[in-house]
Amino acid sequence: MKFAVIAQRSTPTNVALATCRLPGLESALLSPAQALVHLEPGDVALGRLDVLASLDGIEPGVWAIDQLARRGVRLLNRPAAVLAAHDKLRTADALAAAGLPHPRTMAVRSSREPVELEFPVVVKPPFGSWGHDVVLCLDEEQLEEHLAELESRPWFAATGAVAQELVPPVGHDLRCVVAGGRVVGAVERHAAPGEWRTNIALGGTRRPVEAPPRACELAVAAAAAVGVDLVGVDLLPTGAGEYVVIELNGAVDFTTEYNADEDVFAAAVSALLGSVATLELEAVADLTL
Repeated sequence: MKFAVIAQRSTPTNVALATCRLPGLESALLSPAQALVHLEPGDVALGRLDVLASLDGIEPGVWAIDQLARRGVRLLNRPAAVLAAHDKLRTADALAAAGLPHPRTMAVRSSREPVELEFPVVVKPPFGSWGHDVVLCLDEEQLEEHLAELESRPWFAATGAVAQELVPPVGHDLRCVVAGGRVVGAVERHAAPGEWRTNIALGGTRRPVEAPPRACELAVAAAAAVGVDLVGVDLLPTGAGEYVVIELNGAVDFTTEYNADEDVFAAAVSALLGSVATLELEAVADLTL
């Protein structure tokens, strides 16, 4: 059996997932087109299509991944689930349907469109990442001015923006990596001085932690709500041991800092393969009933 990470870029996370050493496992990092050539029925493929740098969608390759499924390759992070994790509007709908805590969210297509949210609000691209173009608007006037500026951005013309009610920042959040239905690693992300966003790309720092049980419960439930197999779940503490699910990342980058007790990449791949085996056993059991 082969295990392949299907991605358009050789990021450190993609390389680490594709090269972690597990007994009896042949693994590779393949582009979607390469996967069509090298993978066979019964192999396992993990989709890792990320958002585009232009912030107006996800990377190409969905067509190839869909074709792999028709050929009998066992897929993890199917395109529809990855899209639901990347698209913040779809994420909000899925979390609401599952009854999970998440900021009130709405789509905004124009500076003239009323925004029926309580201020302050956060405005961001639906397919955003790295903290790019995430702006805090304290009142309606600031929001109108910002949306007027966005009307010249290509991504805004293509997708519109997402507006969310602000969950009061506390200077840090918790990112959990969920693989195969369990949390395999976590870090606290601390905002840079003078910055309310915790993104590492904006100067934030990471601190290894063991995620509390309630955080693990919410992270696993959020992953299940969108049907994604490997995902980053960002949680913001709200007091009394509770959290709000802020975002999901369907191509989450993570490092060895996420798990001090074991190889987080091997733990993620083991959990993913274990989930595949469990599903196959359940399917066999259903056929024998």
